[in-house]
Amino acid sequence: MRICLLTEGSYPYVVGGVSSWIQMLMQGLPEHEFFVYSIGAEQKDRGHYRYKFPRNMKGIQEEFLDDILSQKASGRMRHVLNDREKQTLYNLVTGDEDFSVHELAPIFRRPHQLSFLQLFMSNDFFDVIQRVYEEHYRHLPFTDFFWTLRSMLLPLFYLLQQKLPEADVYHSVATGYCGIIGALAAELYHKPFMITEHGIYSREREVEIIKCSWAQGDFKSIWIQYFYNLARLSYHTADHVYTLFQHNAEVERDLGCAPEKIGVVPNGVHMERFAGIGELEPAKGGIHIGAVVRVVPIKDIVTLIRAFFVAKQKMPDAELYIMGGTEEDPEYYAMCQQTVRLLQVPDVHFTGSIQVTEYLPRMDMLVLSSISEGQPLAVLEGFSAHRPFITTDVGCCRDLIYGVGDDRLGAAGIVVAPMDFQAMAEAMVRLGSDYELRRQMGNIGYERTKRYYTYERFITRYRELYAVEKEVQAAWQVSASN
Repeated sequence: MRICLLTEGSYPYVVGGVSSWIQMLMQGLPEHEFFVYSIGAEQKDRGHYRYKFPRNMKGIQEEFLDDILSQKASGRMRHVLNDREKQTLYNLVTGDEDFSVHELAPIFRRPHQLSFLQLFMSNDFFDVIQRVYEEHYRHLPFTDFFWTLRSMLLPLFYLLQQKLPEADVYHSVATGYCGIIGALAAELYHKPFMITEHGIYSREREVEIIKCSWAQGDFKSIWIQYFYNLARLSYHTADHVYTLFQHNAEVERDLGCAPEKIGVVPNGVHMERFAGIGELEPAKGGIHIGAVVRVVPIKDIVTLIRAFFVAKQKMPDAELYIMGGTEEDPEYYAMCQQTVRLLQVPDVHFTGSIQVTEYLPRMDMLVLSSISEGQPLAVLEGFSAHRPFITTDVGCCRDLIYGVGDDRLGAAGIVVAPMDFQAMAEAMVRLGSDYELRRQMGNIGYERTKRYYTYERFITRYRELYAVEKEVQAAWQVSASN
């Protein structure tokens, strides 16, 4: 079976949880062929892959959104949209009514199609913009509103007109742009469509937009509503939606996904990679605190540094190792370095990308300071190395640390509120001052991972899920032939 994996801002350009998950999925299912449809931000990333592709990955289609900047439109055209198509685009922007991706296909995939920019700049679509403005946003300056919609919609319009690969199943790893493209491809080729959400895409975009400086006031709300609209459209079209833990499933239901479509499939890790790392031993010298993490805003490295600064007042020999790539967001990396300098905190090490199996044996505890997560592989890998974890209360971190359901193993670490550097510092000091507690928690994390979060369980489940999609496809073919 040929499976098209649709990614956005991740594989194969960025090393991290979602990208690692995709790599493990393909490697674990050699009986299937995979094709990757990747949406990236900038052309400069084309061909700069951070992963060695497995043999069963048969190709990649790369689409970069900065291609839009080179496009030009000539003149304003009229009579390019009928009334139904205008209503569909109105619903796309406002979210006032549900609609199907089936209604988008005639707008963007017809023969002799206008370019996406000609369509946006047409008089017909300007009528749509005016209607949205008059009915919802009259209190805003119209010029600013128009340019906001342009920035918001052109990437989607552009992608909706690009070539779509043929496959037996379309599998998107988010509900954003790649979710809509997967839905459209499944519609055009009459194939099954499934989604796996690691974090809740629309919620993550909301957090980013609230904190951003490029949108202000009510324009933030316009962007946030747009991403929720895309998510609802993706949910509506998908045959099945899978997520990593039960709370996310409940959020998906609340955001408009039909409950009968939703399933929970936890992540899994290769525990054998860490087989050479035994139980935690007493610290030799100062306490070593580690964070296996990309240096990007959503991981909130600044809070981690502030917490270490406070903890170091009581543990002067402690050292902090921030183990992950620094090149993804140079401005944020510079901010983190500036925070270290301003606080004048010594013993903070930015290692860059590393082999975790080489560094984890040196750590006495691990920390995850994120403001948003799904089910972080970094925590499961740390558990596989018998290391206790301090995490923020995001995603399913609480489930991983304390257990869920019939799991009565106990605490594998400590959970604190996001951005609460004081509580994080107190947790560092508590673990740093009690070797027996660290060892016990590390062993609980190891046992929890062994029971519930192995790579083998993860792969077996997706092998079963793809078999279900194959049955859906076969049923459709029988129905079509009749």
